[in-house]
Amino acid sequence: LTLYQGRVVARDGRLVDDPVPPAVIPAELRQTMRLAPIGLEDLRLSPADARMAVELIPGQIVTRAVEVRPVIERGWAVSAPGPERDLQKLVCVERHHATGRVGVGYVRGFNLRRGALASSIAHDAHNIVAVGVDDADILAAILAVAEHQGGLAVVEGGRVVTELPLPIAGILSDQPLNDVAAAYAVVEAAARGLGSELDSPFGMLAFLALSVIPEARVTDRGFLHLG
Repeated sequence: LTLYQGRVVARDGRLVDDPVPPAVIPAELRQTMRLAPIGLEDLRLSPADARMAVELIPGQIVTRAVEVRPVIERGWAVSAPGPERDLQKLVCVERHHATGRVGVGYVRGFNLRRGALASSIAHDAHNIVAVGVDDADILAAILAVAEHQGGLAVVEGGRVVTELPLPIAGILSDQPLNDVAAAYAVVEAAARGLGSELDSPFGMLAFLALSVIPEARVTDRGFLHLG
């Protein structure tokens, strides 16, 4: 049984009488992606900032802060996919006030072998958070999310494989529930297709910038060790 504004609108899985009228979404809620210009240079990770990583704990949103040996190419730390290292870049881009803040760190346990994911569902600030093996793919995923005023994106080889736009404040869809559920299943499957063994890669990604959950995160201000 479902009630809306004091009246029954659904019973036993069926609508009763007229459906609930569609919500009127203020225009300003559809224009919330305010990013400063961003390029590959913003995704660089210095060796000094790559000595620690966010290590995922299967089935939990708490993480560990672990010491790692970064892989250095041309003076910068780079992703190192594969079972021996399993280090991918984790990026958080401030998207509310065009500050230009971009936090970059390492994450271990995501198991991506190629490509990148990005999402504007990133508790609690809901900046854009991304994880990936290749900087160009990470940037492409971030820009794909921004282009749709929010959402989820999967990129491989510079190409957007699939995406789920979330144009209302960057966290909500304006499409029918069943369509959104189907699209979400597709992006999750595509993320696993890049090598991730997580049950819900985007579900995990949504918490990796949440600075109130121990033990390590990457926010738009960089790697955070909560101790």
